[in-house]
Amino acid sequence: MFFEDTEFEDIRPEAESEETPAEQEFSEDDERQLSFAMEEPEVPKLDYTESCSAIEAILFTMGQAVEISVLAQALDLTEKEVRNRLNSMQEDYLTPRCGIMLVYFEDKVQLCTKKEFYPFLIRIAATPRKQVLTEVMLETLSIIAYKQPVTKGDIERIRGVKSDFGVNKLLEYGLIEEVGRLDAPGRPVLFATSEEFLRRFGMSSTDKLPHMDEEQIETIKEEAEEEIEVKI
Repeated sequence: MFFEDTEFEDIRPEAESEETPAEQEFSEDDERQLSFAMEEPEVPKLDYTESCSAIEAILFTMGQAVEISVLAQALDLTEKEVRNRLNSMQEDYLTPRCGIMLVYFEDKVQLCTKKEFYPFLIRIAATPRKQVLTEVMLETLSIIAYKQPVTKGDIERIRGVKSDFGVNKLLEYGLIEEVGRLDAPGRPVLFATSEEFLRRFGMSSTDKLPHMDEEQIETIKEEAEEEIEVKI
C-alpha cells in the first residue's frame, strides 16, 4: 500500500510538562478565590435589638417556618435566648400598627399575615382555588390527627372502607405527609399531619387538638355501630 514505506514524523503531543511559573501562579490564585467564595461571611456580634432585627430578616426572607435551633445557630445564641427574643417580637406584632404576626409551629416559627388583612391581599393576588374538605376527607384527617403516625391500612380498618381517595387528596392539599415506613411485612407508609395542617387549623402543636369527653366518644361509637349494621 501507499503508506507502507512512508515514514511519518511522530507528531503526538509530548507528555504534559510541569506547569510554568505563570500557570502555577494562576492556579494558586484561582484556588484562593474559590476558597474565599466558600468561606462563610464573618458574623458581627449583635445586641438584643439587633438580634431581633436579624431574626425578623431571616424569617421574612425564608418565607416559611424556620426551626428555632437553626436561628440559634445562625445568630450564635442559645435556643432560650432566641425564644426570649421571639416572645418579645410576638408581643410587638400584636399592636394594631403591624400587619404581620409571629406564629409558632412546635419547634419552628414563621412570620404570617394577620387574618383581618386577607381581604386586601385578595384584591391584588390571584384568588386561590378553594380546597373543600368533604366528610370522607375530614374523617380520614381526624383519624390521622389522633392516631398518627398511622398507615392507610389502619385508617381503612377504623373507617371500614377504602381510603385511597381521602389520603391522596389530603396529601395533595399538604395537610398530611409521609413520615416513614412501618417495620412490618410490605413496609407500609406511615402518615402524620403536616405543618400546613397546624397552620390551617390555627394550632401551634398537635397537643392543642381538642379532647373529646366520654359522652362524645360513646355517641360516636353508637353511630358507627348503627352505620355498620345498616351496611350489613
